[in-house]
Amino acid sequence: MTEVRSEFLREITRRGFVHQCTDLEGLDALLAEGPLTAYIGFDCTADSLHVGSLVSIMLLRWWQRMGNRPIVLMGGGTTKIGDPSGRDETRQLLDDARIARNMAGIKRVFTKFLRFGDGPGDALMVNNAEWLDELKYIPFLREYGRHFSVNRMLTFDSVKLRLEREQPLSFLEFNYMVLQAYDFLELSRRNACRLQMGGSDQWGNIVCGVELARRVDHTTLYGLTTPLITTASGAKMGKTATGAVWLSEERVSPYEYWQYWRNVDDADVGRFLRLFTELPEDEIRRLEALKDAEINEAKKILANEATRLCHGEAAARAAAETARTTFEKGGIGAELPTIEVPRARLEAGIPAYELLHMAGLTASNGEARRLIRGGGGRINDVVITDESRLVTPSDLTDKGVVKLSAGRKRHALVRPA
Repeated sequence: MTEVRSEFLREITRRGFVHQCTDLEGLDALLAEGPLTAYIGFDCTADSLHVGSLVSIMLLRWWQRMGNRPIVLMGGGTTKIGDPSGRDETRQLLDDARIARNMAGIKRVFTKFLRFGDGPGDALMVNNAEWLDELKYIPFLREYGRHFSVNRMLTFDSVKLRLEREQPLSFLEFNYMVLQAYDFLELSRRNACRLQMGGSDQWGNIVCGVELARRVDHTTLYGLTTPLITTASGAKMGKTATGAVWLSEERVSPYEYWQYWRNVDDADVGRFLRLFTELPEDEIRRLEALKDAEINEAKKILANEATRLCHGEAAARAAAETARTTFEKGGIGAELPTIEVPRARLEAGIPAYELLHMAGLTASNGEARRLIRGGGGRINDVVITDESRLVTPSDLTDKGVVKLSAGRKRHALVRPA
């Protein structure tokens, strides 16, 4: 197609957000006429979202920045079913109380990225349990189920890949595609929502919603997906050796979050600056052109900008200062992750490998042992040479803590309680 006219599509295309669109020319023409409403759905499977959801969150942020209205659809209803997309096994079914707790935690994440309110461009947060919980099974099947071809549903990746791997797909999960399509129809009716966005694994579900609205209401809706984001090493975005990088400070501290971005691969810097910051293109081109040691300055800017968006300016500054104190001065930064251990236990002596695992620097005691054998474990910046080395009160620094390190980039403090 010719160059897009709408500011939103120009911006997100340049930044690498666009993977597929049901009708890019039609959506572009509609956006050129004025502001629209779009939504992305998020199921409540945990009490926070992680970096893997950040592409979708940033897409909603750009949508709002360009004068459009974003809807965050909380899957209070669909979480009870479980999305089979990208899964080889059935998701754990959660009860209503757990879903409500998870939803509250996810809501707190979104207040950092979007402006909510009653204005025409303010974000809305809605819960699909509001309509899904009220559906009557037989009337729903007669009214909407007849518009879905099982033959076609079997061709979509969310179903096909599970079956090709000979993994069981329950009838409960098979219904997920129908319910997500119905969500789009409901939001079209209730909120004049014309666009659903999501990850590439949601393409089949989104297309079903577009087609359902056309058949039932004779309404033209649009779908747009983002590419699967992996790191230069091929790893899934947001996963580390010690677990997911969460967007909630209760799960991952602002300093640890800052460190995640600071330690990205050199090859990822430009791409991640476009996706996860709002820096202008000229500045991104300058930063991604830096070579050798200078690329570290670009990584610090990426870390500062990403942390500022998620945790605020003060937290980003504090994390950067802690990193400077820890890495450039060899000191102990105030924002380093800290664990407390009973003083009596420290006096008895705790194996260094066990403490490294307790501090979250390794995924297991075995990994900690291997780290020490490879010369990567440190206590107060001194390499641990003995795998059975005990950490005791004699290791406390004048600040009353023990500094643990896994390699030269990850650190934590141990404080007696």
